[in-house]
Parts: sequence; C-alpha cells; structure tokens
Amino acid sequence: MVFEDYFNLVIIAIISLGILLGFVRFLKGPTASDRVVALDTISVLAIAAMVFMSHVFGRFIYVDVALVYAVLGFIGVLAFARYLEGGI
Repeated sequence: MVFEDYFNLVIIAIISLGILLGFVRFLKGPTASDRVVALDTISVLAIAAMVFMSHVFGRFIYVDVALVYAVLGFIGVLAFARYLEGGI
C-alpha cells in the first residue's frame, strides 16, 4: 500500500469514529436539543464522507449530492430548533 491508501484509511476511520460517537450521543442525549446537535454533527460528518469519497473515486457528482444534503440538513435543523423554541 502506498501513503495515499493509508491516508484514506485514516480519514475514513476518523469520520466513522465521529459518526459513531455522534450516534451514541443521539441515543443518550438527555434533552431534545442534545439530540438535534448530535444529528447535525452526524450530518456534517456524512457530508464530509461524501466529499471525501468524491475525491477518492473521482466522481464529482457526489459533491453536488453533498451540497444538497447540506442545505436540506441545515433547513431541518433550523425548523427543529424553531419547533423546540415554540415558534412553529
């Protein structure tokens, strides 16, 4: 294996660990706000994984998918935050 392969494995391991820790926080979160933050963290890490996979596979359509997912995730977090504040 070359250096790039090891680097790719390290990056995937870091992103996977972050998603796992976010999922644990989502399950154990004592309040709804903690769960929303955990889901937002998981979504950001999923976006990072999509962009990284776009680089690895050389398929730049994944970047477009990641951008759409980022916008929809942001709107979802805003809507849920407004719901928690009693605005909806």
